[in-house]
Amino acid sequence: MTVQDERWMWRALRMAQNRGSAADVPVGAIVVGPDGAAVAWAANSREADRDPTAHAEVLALRQAGAAAAAWRLDGHTVYVTLEPCAMCAGALIAARVDRVVFGAWDPKAGACGSVWDLPRDRASLHQPVVVGGVLQAECAALLEAFFDARR
Repeated sequence: MTVQDERWMWRALRMAQNRGSAADVPVGAIVVGPDGAAVAWAANSREADRDPTAHAEVLALRQAGAAAAAWRLDGHTVYVTLEPCAMCAGALIAARVDRVVFGAWDPKAGACGSVWDLPRDRASLHQPVVVGGVLQAECAALLEAFFDARR
């Protein structure tokens, strides 16, 4: 974990806090290019878009691909406030990102070390570096407050 990882995670956390719909789980993602600049960012919008694939990571990857005019995102890092699920981990692998940095662990659906570990699976076509637990307490607190309000 680096100082830059914390800096970008704070920005992803702000994305999660400022998502478009209060009904969406507060998850934010930012894609940072090889030059160290943000090229894409998104928050979950499954409820708002009525789209089961509208996870923050997938939306940010779509934007980053459009910005790069390529589906391969070699040299890019994705920052996301919650450990990616299997769908998102698969998308990150398919996009060939170099690094995945996440905040809170997801013991129910996490696919980057908790329940599954797709990026580190020897059978994966690509194995990005995974850094988990960056600003874990802050990211987890936002999620806990969201779910506590729904119970």
